[in-house]
Amino acid sequence: MALASCAPQKKPAQKLLTEIDSTITAASGEASKYVPDRLMEVQTEFGGLEASFDKRDYAAVVAGAPAVLDAAQKLATAAAVKKDEILKARSVEWAALAGSVPADVIAIQSRIEALGKGVSGKLKAGIDLEAAKAGAADAASLWSKAQAAFAAGNMDEAVATGKTVKAKIDALAASLKLELPPPPAAA
Repeated sequence: MALASCAPQKKPAQKLLTEIDSTITAASGEASKYVPDRLMEVQTEFGGLEASFDKRDYAAVVAGAPAVLDAAQKLATAAAVKKDEILKARSVEWAALAGSVPADVIAIQSRIEALGKGVSGKLKAGIDLEAAKAGAADAASLWSKAQAAFAAGNMDEAVATGKTVKAKIDALAASLKLELPPPPAAA
């Protein structure tokens, strides 16, 4: 008799589980990257519903499914919002790098040329001009890669590579005893 009373709820419960599963699957790509904690919470709640279904507690599935379905549906929106926040932050970082790195590269190259021509007089102790030339070439090459990543829309790679370039340039400037101008103020 207990099985008979649960049988009418089996199909609705199964349908709800299928809908929740497909909603989670559709959102999981972006959600796993941008809101992994929320994705895990929804998957855990879904697992609880599946366990109830396996125990033939269809009423519990039907009762709990709407909240889990709602949470699953909100995953895509939450991931999109977080992705947008990250992209905005990366855009600000890129703008700062793009505003300072090219001028810094030019300043480094000018300093190397001046030192190479003897314009600045005798080389100061500890300056390795050949290492500086190689470092400047490496920084310029990496900056080109950062710009290519930016042009391709890969902000994470562009910013990460740009930060590497900035660190190399700062180290080069220190080795050449060159004080670089401060980065432009953010708008």
